[in-house]
Amino acid sequence: MSTQMKSPAASETQPAVDTFKAILWMGAALAGFSIMAMSARSLSAGLGTFEIMTYRSLVSLIIVLIVARLSGTSDQIRATDLRLHGLRNVFHFAGQNLWFFAVTLIPLAQLFALEFSYPIIVALLAPLLLGETTGPRRIVAALVGFAGILIVARPFGVGGMSPGLIAAMLCAVGFAGSTIFTKKLTRRPNGTLTAILFWMALMQLGFGVVFSLADGQFARPETGDLIWLLIIGTAGLGAHFGLTSALKLAPASVVTPVDFLRLPLIAIIGMLIYNEPLDAMVFVGAALIFGAVYANILLETRRKRT
Repeated sequence: MSTQMKSPAASETQPAVDTFKAILWMGAALAGFSIMAMSARSLSAGLGTFEIMTYRSLVSLIIVLIVARLSGTSDQIRATDLRLHGLRNVFHFAGQNLWFFAVTLIPLAQLFALEFSYPIIVALLAPLLLGETTGPRRIVAALVGFAGILIVARPFGVGGMSPGLIAAMLCAVGFAGSTIFTKKLTRRPNGTLTAILFWMALMQLGFGVVFSLADGQFARPETGDLIWLLIIGTAGLGAHFGLTSALKLAPASVVTPVDFLRLPLIAIIGMLIYNEPLDAMVFVGAALIFGAVYANILLETRRKRT
């Protein structure tokens, strides 16, 4: 830690500028995630989830290579830590395919609320896989978050557990595994954003081709699908880039509340475009999930300061 003194003006203005930029990046991420959900619904009529992932990964790979070339970070793409990259992308590929499957079956607000539970799963698995400690407060926060998940999913209601709800809950497990192995990668010397995004796009392109050809068929996109494929590849990559950039500029305790604005935003989109009802219980459950996630972030921040 630097012991250099800063002027009062610098200490007062710098965090505000960083926070403002982080919120702008989060605005881009919110738009990207919402556009990706709408694109997936438009593509689901003619393409399966594996084909969507294949074409999306191809678009993302091309974008990553172009940006790496223009930014001079191509030398960061190296064949190192491939085992960790592989594990990360197995979880992410599974989670993303389950997300694409669920997006066509359940309301968008319900899907996004269940997706937000993945940080709770990360907090529970961190002691085993990352060597982090878990105190009683984190356990209580996780239990509160789990109660929120039950309120959103309502597995004991009239409809019970539908395939869409199961897919949405399992996609959170996939994203949690992806997050844990991403953390492991960032601790490595070559765990740069360019390297992580390159191997994500390349490996998931390979996974997509293999699983798409498992039944001996590979659906080709119609002419009208091409623009949606370009949008979903760009929006998905841009959303993750915006989220990562925001976390570099501001603490997670600042970024996460902005990220949860995805829920009311997508709920309004679902109501206006897809005639989906606004379900009050989804917002109640999401509030508990958000509270649990935010409590874990504050506990982690306090632990680091100590």
